[in-house]
Amino acid sequence: MKLANVAGRLNVILGDNALDVEQASEGLFGADPQAVYERWQDFVDWVESAPPRGARPFDLANLGPPVPKPAQIFAIGVNYAEHAAEAGYPPDSMPVTFTKFPTCLTGPSAVVELPSDSVDWEVELVVAISKRAERVQRAQAWDHVAGLTIGQDLSERQVQMAGTKPQFSLGKSFPGFGPSGPWLVTPDELHDPNDLAIGCTLSGEVVQNSRTSRMIYDIAGLIERLSSVCPLLPGDLIFTGTPAGVGNARTPKRFIRSDDVLISSIEGIGSMTTRFNSPPPLAGSDDD
Repeated sequence: MKLANVAGRLNVILGDNALDVEQASEGLFGADPQAVYERWQDFVDWVESAPPRGARPFDLANLGPPVPKPAQIFAIGVNYAEHAAEAGYPPDSMPVTFTKFPTCLTGPSAVVELPSDSVDWEVELVVAISKRAERVQRAQAWDHVAGLTIGQDLSERQVQMAGTKPQFSLGKSFPGFGPSGPWLVTPDELHDPNDLAIGCTLSGEVVQNSRTSRMIYDIAGLIERLSSVCPLLPGDLIFTGTPAGVGNARTPKRFIRSDDVLISSIEGIGSMTTRFNSPPPLAGSDDD
């Protein structure tokens, strides 16, 4: 099953068409894409039993983040050994856990305003939680997964690395710094949800190319680790970390420019395209 946020309404994607859930269920389930996780199993049962009638063509430009208002976003840093190496972390270092504040989320066709000339890309596999997970053992971890989607952990490196202690969460939470989509894909749709090709291109250049099987902590391991500290709630997101190839690790460094086009892809899920622009000049500035 593929779930999408089409112009703010929950839809099931059927081929090239979208089925509006509130209309098709005659109000059994609402239009809010976030609310479905509180009734996830009931929703899955309905989809499996309901004939897919009333699906219509939709515009990709109308897609929003498939999980638009999670209570919590967990983000994992240096979760691929090759990225840990390029970032200068020792090979046995534990993945870093931080947050991206939910207001940074945006859809798969977003135009993101660049707050500086130090914004970096980080393609990631994102996990959506289906039911409360508290002290979950690894063997039961996938029972708590609603689906997977693509995310970009856009990062303003000056804010992130300012001072003697990094400010990961602030540097990664500017408006639009959490593109996600194009839809949420349930694990049963994927041949092996633990081993997916992942990568991104920047203005036609391949900058990241790896597989999710190279994570230090895989999805089950992350759920076990995180839920041992605090409950994961229905509709929460986990950004699972990025592979090697970020601009900050290049010599010379390469950051996103306003004319760049960033295409992020994950096998079995699809791709999303993010564009950028510069902020307008301040009133009274020399450029005004």
